[in-house]
Amino acid sequence: MTWPILARRAALLSGLAALAAPAALAADPPAPRRASWTARDFRFHTGETMPELRLHYTTIGDPSGLPVLVLHGTAGSARSLITPGFAGVLFGPGQPLDASRYFIILPDALGAGDSAKPSDGMRAAFPRYNYADMVQAQYRLVTEGLGIRHLRVVLGNSMGGMHAWVWAVTHPDFMDAVVPLASQPTEMSSRNWMLRRLLVESIRQDPAYRDGNYTEQPASLHLANVFYSTATNGGTLNYQATVPTRAAADQLVERRLAAPAPLDANDFVYQWDASRDYNPAPQLERIRARVLAVNAADDERNPPETGVMQAAMARIPGARFHLIPASEETAGHGTTGNARFWSEELRAFLEGLPPPRAVAQ
Repeated sequence: MTWPILARRAALLSGLAALAAPAALAADPPAPRRASWTARDFRFHTGETMPELRLHYTTIGDPSGLPVLVLHGTAGSARSLITPGFAGVLFGPGQPLDASRYFIILPDALGAGDSAKPSDGMRAAFPRYNYADMVQAQYRLVTEGLGIRHLRVVLGNSMGGMHAWVWAVTHPDFMDAVVPLASQPTEMSSRNWMLRRLLVESIRQDPAYRDGNYTEQPASLHLANVFYSTATNGGTLNYQATVPTRAAADQLVERRLAAPAPLDANDFVYQWDASRDYNPAPQLERIRARVLAVNAADDERNPPETGVMQAAMARIPGARFHLIPASEETAGHGTTGNARFWSEELRAFLEGLPPPRAVAQ
């Protein structure tokens, strides 16, 4: 079928910002385009409103293609997905989400990248958003900003995977398929939430934080980030293979401590705290889209041995669950950021979908 293109969407896209510098991709898709759109009178789940909420996004491909929404992880942005290991495996010619066929939309999430966030000026007075607010912002961008009435696929990694689950239960008829990566459709709990809570408290309890009214970035910001990322990302077998001695491990720690810190403590705290009430589980029966969920067997944040993911998937008719085996090449929670581990599963899944349905415009 031919997907009609709204004149409004075409006009919006003709005004996109200058092309971003293209990444050195394994198979080059069209160059990404970056732009911003403003949501008017945005209402948060707290009841607070902002008269204008800036939402930044990147697109790849022609707007006549089948629209696909691709969502990034915590503290990331669209740029964090335009990499050789992700975009270079998915969006190029002949690849599963070939940008000559698909119109790929990569938003900067509310609170991240170039979208509205506390560090813009409101600091700790910025509404304490959650994942529902973040998905609402994405929905308004897609529907009001780009004039899209139906998505072929919603795909997300890590936090983006959790957002994909929220999309699936909140807007069950808006997409044909949903592909959540490195995530579970269940309440924040256990080690995953405990370490997130400790990460946030490490900064909040730093006297230099001053309830978000700091005059310089708290020193705890950098150390807490390195500690959390090391504890919940990387993979046991990978670490044992790459840093098998104390000296090698010390060198890796030193490199991480020498790397730039996150830019702003309030942005960082808000980003990690936003998952606090995430829990699509009570609404899983609402899902109408086809589901392909992908996790890694060595994912430190979503360990498969709990059986939580398997139980949730059993409640979704026809859902497919692909578990990437652990190896020295996988990287725990970071495994799915390398699309070669699951791109062929995605290709087979997409080829098995029913034809796109016509949507009244």
